[in-house]
Amino acid sequence: MHATSGAATLPVFAAEETLKMTRVEAIERSVANLSAPELAKFRDWFIEFDAQQWDRQIEEDVASGRLDHLADAALKSLRVGKCSGL
Repeated sequence: MHATSGAATLPVFAAEETLKMTRVEAIERSVANLSAPELAKFRDWFIEFDAQQWDRQIEEDVASGRLDHLADAALKSLRVGKCSGL
């Protein structure tokens, strides 16, 4: 079943079916119903969104010191000559 709102056609799910679906399942269903151009636009958006989330997490990890042990190990390897040039 679909409801029309302006130029877009939006899927309408029965209340019971919607309650049984998780948010991820609802998103999966919506993505599966995108047209090829819509999917391409969504894919571009999601790639950028995911990259921003990754960058934010790395920045938080660096600021909190969670990556210090990795930096220390890399610097130690450099000092003892275990690193090669790029």
